[in-house]
Amino acid sequence: MDKRKIILSILGVVLIIAAIFAAKAIIDSKEQPKPNIQKTVKTVFVDTIQNSTVSINIPANGNLVAKRRVELFAEVQGVFRYSSQPFKPGQAYKKGQTLLKIDAEEYAASVQSAKSDLYNQITAIMPDLRMDYPDIFDKWQKYLNNFDVNGSIPPLPEPESDKERYFVNGRGVNAAYYNIKNLEQRLVKYRISAPFDGVLTEALVTEGTLIRNGQKLGEFIDPDVYELQVSIAKQYADLLQVGEEVSLTNNNATKTYQGSVSRINARIDQATQTVSVFIEVEGSNLKEGMYMQANLDAKKEENAIEIDRSLVSDRNEIFIVQDSILQSIEVNPVYFSDKKAVVKGVPNGEVILSRQVSGAYNGMPVNIAEESETRSKDNSDKNSERLSQ
Repeated sequence: MDKRKIILSILGVVLIIAAIFAAKAIIDSKEQPKPNIQKTVKTVFVDTIQNSTVSINIPANGNLVAKRRVELFAEVQGVFRYSSQPFKPGQAYKKGQTLLKIDAEEYAASVQSAKSDLYNQITAIMPDLRMDYPDIFDKWQKYLNNFDVNGSIPPLPEPESDKERYFVNGRGVNAAYYNIKNLEQRLVKYRISAPFDGVLTEALVTEGTLIRNGQKLGEFIDPDVYELQVSIAKQYADLLQVGEEVSLTNNNATKTYQGSVSRINARIDQATQTVSVFIEVEGSNLKEGMYMQANLDAKKEENAIEIDRSLVSDRNEIFIVQDSILQSIEVNPVYFSDKKAVVKGVPNGEVILSRQVSGAYNGMPVNIAEESETRSKDNSDKNSERLSQ
């Protein structure tokens, strides 16, 4: 009985080993097909290099602001009584016309009262002048004869001696005179006139409104000359000069205007590391607040080329094509924009990639696209750009 179990166990082990070897033989008998690796050669678009003078254009944008603008504030208190034109936004005024006149009857009466007091003070000293200073009496008498309470007070006669000066000052004439001059200056502030030909762009009060001291009344601008403030990176600020011509376009790029750099701020914004540049522009169709795009001709770089920014690697290298093989060469980038790069150091006649090739590497075999294929590709790119615009 024990022998029988042993024999059965041995047979079982043998069968298992035989099954393993049989399975291995079956697996090994299947032939694995060798993969057929096909090498694909990419077609690339190229340009032949010819170095030239490249204008470095710095794009910028901003909103127009009137160069001459006045914010109207009240320096006195009273009721808005009169304006030579309807005091409403968009209303044009000529230089010198009354923008806003505040009721000043009460204050004007106090000024006339002060003038009358001065007249009485001078009249009171006339007998003393006749007795003690007869040589200057006629001068002061003539001043009294020309004194008009309703008009602007005339300057006091110039003293001819220290005695005359001390006598007049001792009677308080000079103090009263300068007090009236101060009142007259304040009386002028009840009327605000247009400092230049312009347009009212903001009106915060209407006729009959009670105006308080320090209250803002509106804004007045000259609609003929505007300024565009743009921010330029600090590394390009030294390339700009006052007086340089600038091409401006509106938001839809349907109209072009010519401006010039009028001012360049001497301070760098610490938060953005940019410099403010102000561009002056004139045009009948321009309005304050209009969004404008500017192209500033910062510099002209000799012996350089302009290529797509994506062609320049992080190591400042670009690919050239030599005998249908890609090779990388080092270049010297002098300017980067959003889409373009200006580089130097590429020899004339060198054939470079004009479009980025994914997975490009040194020694990569390529085919150069035919001229007709290149043209069709350029036309399709232009059409896509038009559609995107």
